[in-house]
Amino acid sequence: MSRRALRRLRGEQRGQEPLGPGALQFDLRDDDDAEEEEPKRELGVWRPGGARKEGVRVNNRFELINIDDLEDDPVVNGERSGCALTDAAAPGNKGRAQRGNTESKTDGDVAETAPPEQSNASGKLRKKKKKQKNKKSSTGEASENGLEDIDRILERIEDSTGLNRPGPAPLSSRKHVLYVEHRPRQRQRVYPKCTWLTTPKSTWPRYSKPGLSMRLLESKKGLSFFAFEHSEEYQQAQHKFLVAVESMEPNNIVVLLQTSPYHVDSLLQLSDACRFQEDQEMARDLVERALYSMECAFHPLFSLTSGACRLDYRRPENRSFYLALYKQMSFLEKRGCPRTALEYCKLILSLEPDEDPLCMLLLIDHLTLRARNYEYLIRLFQEWEAHRNLSQLPNFAFSVPLAYFLLSQQTDLPEHERSSAREKASLLIQQALTMFPGVLLPLLESCSVRPDATVSSHRFFGPNAEISQPPALSQLVNLYLGRSHFLWKEPATMSWLEENVHEVLQAVDAGDPAVEACENRRKVLYQRAPRNIHRHVILSEIKEAVAALPPDVTTQSVMGFDPLPPSDTIYSYVRPERLSPISHGNTIALFFRSLLPNYTMEGERPEEGVAGGLNRNQGLNRLMLAVRDMMANFHLNDLEAPHEDDAEGEGEWD
Repeated sequence: MSRRALRRLRGEQRGQEPLGPGALQFDLRDDDDAEEEEPKRELGVWRPGGARKEGVRVNNRFELINIDDLEDDPVVNGERSGCALTDAAAPGNKGRAQRGNTESKTDGDVAETAPPEQSNASGKLRKKKKKQKNKKSSTGEASENGLEDIDRILERIEDSTGLNRPGPAPLSSRKHVLYVEHRPRQRQRVYPKCTWLTTPKSTWPRYSKPGLSMRLLESKKGLSFFAFEHSEEYQQAQHKFLVAVESMEPNNIVVLLQTSPYHVDSLLQLSDACRFQEDQEMARDLVERALYSMECAFHPLFSLTSGACRLDYRRPENRSFYLALYKQMSFLEKRGCPRTALEYCKLILSLEPDEDPLCMLLLIDHLTLRARNYEYLIRLFQEWEAHRNLSQLPNFAFSVPLAYFLLSQQTDLPEHERSSAREKASLLIQQALTMFPGVLLPLLESCSVRPDATVSSHRFFGPNAEISQPPALSQLVNLYLGRSHFLWKEPATMSWLEENVHEVLQAVDAGDPAVEACENRRKVLYQRAPRNIHRHVILSEIKEAVAALPPDVTTQSVMGFDPLPPSDTIYSYVRPERLSPISHGNTIALFFRSLLPNYTMEGERPEEGVAGGLNRNQGLNRLMLAVRDMMANFHLNDLEAPHEDDAEGEGEWD
């Protein structure tokens, strides 16, 4: 137990001790101990102004009212009773402290040089000090014995109850599995608001509230449910955006952004157009501006990192946030930032983990392996396997044993841990090969590895294994292989895979009943993929997986700003009916048409009355020129100075 707690048990307050050198030394040590006992915080912001201490952070600006000085020192007439200690220790009051020490040592010299009034006052003070000193010396032994007895009694109570001394809790008990890590920085005082998701740029237009806000719907069972809301002004901008999409004239979206520069759906739509034109920098800039617009609208209680805040995907106002996060995550992965992309993936999954509207469980294993965070993937699998059946997804079935194997290759681990991880990896990969035999040959082909004749000609792993699997399963397999096949190319990994393939073949030839059980399970479980998987496949743009989409998906119009909306959408205001001029064609063509209405597939006849129909690239080029002109004319001028209450900021993401 800390000395502070002991003082409270005895009814003492800081500032009541004698003001001698001994008391000053004791208090300074107590403050150091209190700082050492305070649990370290991984997330938070710097304390503002003079109250900041080096290396100490707080999670919430409101925690500043609980700092040690305010907690321990009672306030009297607007001042702390313990300020005398701080003043004596301060550089400007060094002389005062030295004079006090001199008086306590050489009383006679001070009496000779001091004026009569000061001498009388100092004499009373000396008498009081001598009286306190005598009293302390007479009772010192008994009080020390009493303090030792109290310490021993408290220690015995802690030992008997099993309570430990204060300290940081273990990582597994303090953090939710979907807790999002971020690295806060000191805020840049150039901008009026500091954000975590993006950093505002000087080329952006001046930010003014576009009419986007967030409301707390309810809180229950430790979860908080939020929803974005559109003001009447924003609703009018949204209606204009839908009309611009239906008008098949991309420049109308640019015109809308000139009057509403922070309209989210318009920014995301133009971002996709720039990306298809291979202008990646402008595409990222537009997505970041959309994220900034939505983050400025956050509710004060909405947390990006806790994993306990929910956004219902059935509400159209919330979907833009999902899509903006997904696009930003994709940019980060392509730029070689898998660790940050993983945190974005966890954030998207935490917004609605049960429904998982963008099916991030098909991607999180890939990002975890790329970030080499093998322990996290294993932990997620262990905690969610019981209620989510993650082993029935091909990506988890193969990625988790790969994580165990790569963990066993780390030389800094003890030998027994490496051996245990290798055994677990072999067991799980054999189960995966038994459940999904159609993965092996396509995986080896993607890795440019030729299997031996024993494997390629066997009935279990042969070509029939891939042909006979249900279409929904083929879609998942193609998605996994198109995204993660390169993770298996290492020679050590291939050697380990080969060993386990032969083990599975021996079990198959021996008539293992697990083989037939897995075959029956495949026929039952993978009859049809749910809508969120189809939505994920469209967003992934992996051509092998897109080609495996069912006809009922490929024949409907897929809008880039809202792909495959839920059938049970919750509308908060009446929207004009979206009239799609095209109701035929494959998914790729429909997806491109939603982004670029003038787009036509090769071999198709341009429709009459469509602007730019004679040249399918004319509309796209006109759009890009308009976007570049718009971005070149935007400058962030006349920024307001940051408010003092925002000085601490919340930090920003890498």
